[in-house]
Amino acid sequence: MTFIDLLDASGQYDAEFDAGGFTGLSNHLPMALAALKRLGADDARLAAFAARYSQRLRPAPAPAEWPAGEPWRARLGQTNAWPAYRHLFLHWLVTESADAVLQQTVPTLMAGCGGAAFHGLIRVAYAVQSGHGQELADALAYWACRWLDLGAPLPSSGTGTRADPAPPLKALTQPRPAGELIVDRMIAAARQPDFDTTTASLRINDRTLPRLARLSARLYARSGNFTALHLVTSAQAMSVLLPFVDDPVATVAAVASYWRAYAAGFVASGAVPGRAPAARPWPELMAAARDSDDDHLIKLVDACRQAQVIAGGADDWQRAATRATTGAVNNA
Repeated sequence: MTFIDLLDASGQYDAEFDAGGFTGLSNHLPMALAALKRLGADDARLAAFAARYSQRLRPAPAPAEWPAGEPWRARLGQTNAWPAYRHLFLHWLVTESADAVLQQTVPTLMAGCGGAAFHGLIRVAYAVQSGHGQELADALAYWACRWLDLGAPLPSSGTGTRADPAPPLKALTQPRPAGELIVDRMIAAARQPDFDTTTASLRINDRTLPRLARLSARLYARSGNFTALHLVTSAQAMSVLLPFVDDPVATVAAVASYWRAYAAGFVASGAVPGRAPAARPWPELMAAARDSDDDHLIKLVDACRQAQVIAGGADDWQRAATRATTGAVNNA
């Protein structure tokens, strides 16, 4: 089966699954397949990964029609709305181009980008790069139904005096909030008394996202923290999707929303930085990812490789990818 065949087949599965006593875990199959493909995996390797990974998944729920005339924003954050959102977005993508649909939806979805620990955002970015219509519909549906309200930013958000996000993040550092799932800890973090004023102190500009991306790579390289890994992959997803927000004011709002979710994820990680490993060469890192059945490791290496191409500074990204492939991961 080819990559496209496997993406076609992945549409038979639900967007989430249960495992290890946890419910509502995100289905990574289409994302991992896209990452493996970009890292050089052949069709046989892609098929083998899909066969193994799909054993944990459950069938997609029965289709549900979107009510005629109901605005697409009406069910944002309703976790049981995925089947209806699938129907809506698939039909929308039949009538309009993918670019047109993304330009109309991404600015709104960005306000809830932390949902499902950023996996809606990340899945849409992979779907865009894959160019697969059904997967893009499914990914947009997942982001919409897992859209997360982390509270309204202060009116001053985005216009603060600080250009570097590191000091506000340091000011937020404290014991990790309680909660088994990343998203539960993010919600708790955003409710802390100083969260609004501290995040509002950052000035949003065209350097904010690259700075956040590099900070996440350094944090992961030095900690191996599982939650920090999602900051790395979500920052790369943002770089893919932000061009679909073509209004300057909306762009600032989108980055401000991501910054707020990023800060919540940072607090939720409780990451304790140590020493980053020496960087391994990219061919070794890519080969290790191709051989792995760990969906998060595969995506992390792919995200780091893409980020290095875009931003330069190879050592930051290579060290993060090296951390993932050495197995020195703290699953916090």
